[in-house]
Amino acid sequence: MVSIDCTGQEPYTVMDVPAYFDEVDGGFQPTRFAASQWSAAQVVGPALCGLMARELERAHATDGFVPVRLTVDMFSAARFEHTTLPTVRVRDGKRIRVADVSVVQGGKVAARASAVLLQPSEQPPGALWRRDREPEPPSLAVAPPSALPRVPLFGSAGEWSPLPTEHENDSRKRTWQNPIRTVTGEELSPFVRAAIVGEATSMMTNWGDAGIGFINTDMTLALVRMPEGYEIGVEADSHFSERGMAVGTATLFDRRGSFGSAMVTSVSNAGRQISNAQLDIAVSARI
Repeated sequence: MVSIDCTGQEPYTVMDVPAYFDEVDGGFQPTRFAASQWSAAQVVGPALCGLMARELERAHATDGFVPVRLTVDMFSAARFEHTTLPTVRVRDGKRIRVADVSVVQGGKVAARASAVLLQPSEQPPGALWRRDREPEPPSLAVAPPSALPRVPLFGSAGEWSPLPTEHENDSRKRTWQNPIRTVTGEELSPFVRAAIVGEATSMMTNWGDAGIGFINTDMTLALVRMPEGYEIGVEADSHFSERGMAVGTATLFDRRGSFGSAMVTSVSNAGRQISNAQLDIAVSARI
């Protein structure tokens, strides 16, 4: 059992930290922390993204290959059932490796993901265009580093805060998160951490002054490097929607700077709109 000592806190074991899944009988069983805000019987998107990223990384991030792109398709509601994740290597070249994984429950596929892994090499010469303004993390006074999961912080036109109702507007949204673990008793790898937090692209790009009325059907994460530290930020870059369909993009960042981007496509779920007050309740429950 691993014991972690982080500044200003008592040492703890990873078994004490909440996780989305327990490892059971050659597969995984969702815990109560995996419940979605859309339905208590449905596994939340970050949990699935983290679990698929974990399996792809463990099986295929070998021999110097590093994951640079993760695409997750969540086309069916994953339930609170025993879950297995068979994975297959699709291509294995000298510089490019591609692999797939599926979320299987009761013999049916509930979600799937693919990853592209590359061999790092030297940078080509020349200057390239960069984003005019880098996302800014919350101050250390507001969000001191911690190895333990924290309640997410949100930002919009005002200051960072944990209450979504304080961001009940149509401004650009951002979040700063240190997520719970994917599997009980395991620390998160940087790649899995990025997959979990990157799924917040859906919330950040689909969140307006009346709450959230779109549910994402996928998430594509692209990384130029692995995140550093425990916390990761997601800042919305764009939202386009029409006829109940939406596309959103976001930048991922840590205290060193931006390190990747994410994109989601979403479908209207207006009949089960999540209000800002409901988001407050969900955050309070995590506290």
